[in-house]
Amino acid sequence: MITRKILNKETSTEIQISSFIKAGIPSEYMFMIKPVNTKTTFENQFENIISSFNMLKKYETPEAKTVFVRIFLSDAVNQAELVYSYFKSSEFAVSVVGQPPLNGSKISVWAYLQTDVEIKKLESHLFQVKHKNTTDLWSVLNTYNAEDSEKEMYHIFQNYIKQLNKENCTLADNCIRTWLYVQNVDFNYTGVVKARNDIFDKENLTRDTHTIASTGIQGCDKDYNHRVLMDSYAVKGLKKEQIKYLYATEYLSSADIYGVRFERGTCVSYSDRKHIFISGTASIDKNGFVLNVGDIRKQTLRMWENVESLLNEAEVSFDDVAQISVYLRDISDYRVVKEMFDKKFSGIPYLILYAPVCRPEWLIEMECMAIAPIYSKS
Repeated sequence: MITRKILNKETSTEIQISSFIKAGIPSEYMFMIKPVNTKTTFENQFENIISSFNMLKKYETPEAKTVFVRIFLSDAVNQAELVYSYFKSSEFAVSVVGQPPLNGSKISVWAYLQTDVEIKKLESHLFQVKHKNTTDLWSVLNTYNAEDSEKEMYHIFQNYIKQLNKENCTLADNCIRTWLYVQNVDFNYTGVVKARNDIFDKENLTRDTHTIASTGIQGCDKDYNHRVLMDSYAVKGLKKEQIKYLYATEYLSSADIYGVRFERGTCVSYSDRKHIFISGTASIDKNGFVLNVGDIRKQTLRMWENVESLLNEAEVSFDDVAQISVYLRDISDYRVVKEMFDKKFSGIPYLILYAPVCRPEWLIEMECMAIAPIYSKS
């Protein structure tokens, strides 16, 4: 993975780029864009982010197409409409989440670009990205109006299953990754878990078969009446042997041990590369217990060990990681965590966000995606 950092003085933004580039095969890029001047208005910061993004597309990745963008907002209720109005005609998936960036900015962006793809907006919130032999399906901004988080989550999954069925896909066979953003996670997460378990029972997603890589974390939609917001990623055209689930049982327990169902990580292998999706991972041991309660430094170190063990099971390392999202419960831990991440991951694009984790004892959680080549054995 090639990584570098750019400080764009003209737009007052910091840009982190990771590039997967191999001769003769399609390329992939990740951008993380953050405002440097955090004292200006949201409109100004948004304009600077967009200017930097357009500059990157024009000069850094002219052959690549944007496939997915996630925008993190400090105040989604008041800020999201401007974002929606700008991206309303885009052909690629745009996720908008209320998760304040902890560098003090009002907005930060993660963008994912690829070469040699065809992109098309389908019905509802589904976006299609066609490769040579497979098709990616990104689904964003899925919500539902109901009286509690359990009913919202249940109907969101039901609607997503209908989206997949229209594309001749199923939740069990095609969905690789979900992101569940839960308003007031300490109160509403229990209902989310119950609904997901009920849906998974109906779809034959069990401990004996497999489940889906996921992050369940605090976040919100622009409509504060929505308790749950879901994004998801599915792939059409894979064979079962192309998907490997990651467990790292020497370090981590199955999530099922404490009543939650998701895969710790999933590796998808293609002919020329593999994608590794690491779910939200925290300071936990192989028996499902939280480690290092109250100590942000020790929790961060154990979290890294757990993530590294999952990556190693997929025969990759942190050197192959293309992007990282970091979630903190206590904003006062930001400086400590940033110092640790800057020292260990000086090149990898990452964002630190305010987002309490699903267990109060967890002070920090991270997720990441890695991309690595597959070399022919001939």
